[in-house]
Amino acid sequence: MTGLKDIQLIGDEVAIRWNDGTETYCKMDRLRALSPSAETTGERDLLGKAISGNEHGRDFSGVTVTGWVPVGRYAIQFRFSDGHNTGIYSFDYLRGLAV
Repeated sequence: MTGLKDIQLIGDEVAIRWNDGTETYCKMDRLRALSPSAETTGERDLLGKAISGNEHGRDFSGVTVTGWVPVGRYAIQFRFSDGHNTGIYSFDYLRGLAV
């Protein structure tokens, strides 16, 4: 796993420079739409039945990143302009979201 070296907000994108020298970019509304939180993906009971959340398919156009905090040495928790802040984005997950 590669660590994060720097993160910046550039226009409507989050730019990340990784310790291995690569740079990735991800649209802020895409980050919000693909938040790995139960609020966004839906929470399921022991039998797999959806019991809450699930914002899949919702339009997050115009939602921006307003801040972030590191989570250990493996993830970032973003704060968004719509108030969402419960998704924990592992570095591996973030790299996979970049386009």
